Amino acid sequence: MKRLMQKWDLSPIRAILALIVFTLTGTTVLLIKKPLFKLFEIEHITTVWGYLLYLILILPLYNLLLLVYGSFFGLFKFFWEKEK
Repeated sequence: MKRLMQKWDLSPIRAILALIVFTLTGTTVLLIKKPLFKLFEIEHITTVWGYLLYLILILPLYNLLLLVYGSFFGLFKFFWEKEK
């Protein structure tokens, strides 16, 4: 934990909040991915179309959710700097 706090230059509380934001973002993406793939009729990500859809939709969605959750927890500036 100390290493993360030093690397990110955050207080212990803010480092814990950042980890919570990463957790919430990852969980949300997992929950959204399945219905999104079902919408596009992709059963597995092993197809080329599945990989392309993942790159085009899921990765930007992850970054957007990081900013949304980060702003909710008062860490928008931290995550904005990391995404640049």
